[in-house]
Parts: sequence; C-alpha cells; structure tokens
Amino acid sequence: QLKLVESGGGLVQPGGSLRLSCAAVRFSLDYYAIGWFRQAPGKEREGVQCISSEGESTNYADSVKGRFTISRDNAKNTVYLQMNSLKPEDTAVYYCALYKDLECWGTPSTWGQGTQVTVSS
Repeated sequence: QLKLVESGGGLVQPGGSLRLSCAAVRFSLDYYAIGWFRQAPGKEREGVQCISSEGESTNYADSVKGRFTISRDNAKNTVYLQMNSLKPEDTAVYYCALYKDLECWGTPSTWGQGTQVTVSS
C-alpha cells in the first residue's frame, strides 16, 4: 500500500519561512507526480503546486506564486514545498498527494495525513 508522510509544519510569524517535506514510505517516488494541496478552516481544499516525475513544476494557486517552490529529491525519496514570505492567509492543513502518472494529470490517488501550518504573530 502506498503511503505518504508529511512533515515540517508549525507556527511561524508573518514573513517567515517553512519547508514542508513529503516522504514516501516503502516505495519509490521516482515515477510519480506529486502535488501539494491545502485546506483552511471553513474552506474547500485547493491545489498549491505539483511536480512531475521529471521535476517540471506547475503552480495552481496565484496567491503563492513567487513565494512557494516545489522540488523533489528522488535520492531521498522526498518532495518539498519551500514556503517563503508567509502570510496569515496561508494558514491551513497542507497535504501532499500522489498522481499515478508521470505528470500532474487527473486526480491524486494517495494522500498523506496532512501537516498544520499556522502563520500568526
């Protein structure tokens, strides 16, 4: 069974940075696209960014463009989301998800448990 585990969330002040990690458990991420999503209280889940198996990134949320960067290290079997210049409106539970494809197409089939990011002074 495919399993993803997120880490790196926490409490940060506005303007600060966090790096989220998404690690695969007992399988290789090499041939899968991985996306980051978030869900704020009372809001629908939204896509943030996605990265193909070859490392090509797609941005889904205009609000994070220029501040967030998705990357992957296949040697470490991990995908990252570097979040800079954080704003209170970035507060949400962040999830990584796996596409059963090389590209960011369709609907993810496997989700992590989520990691809380809170941006507050």
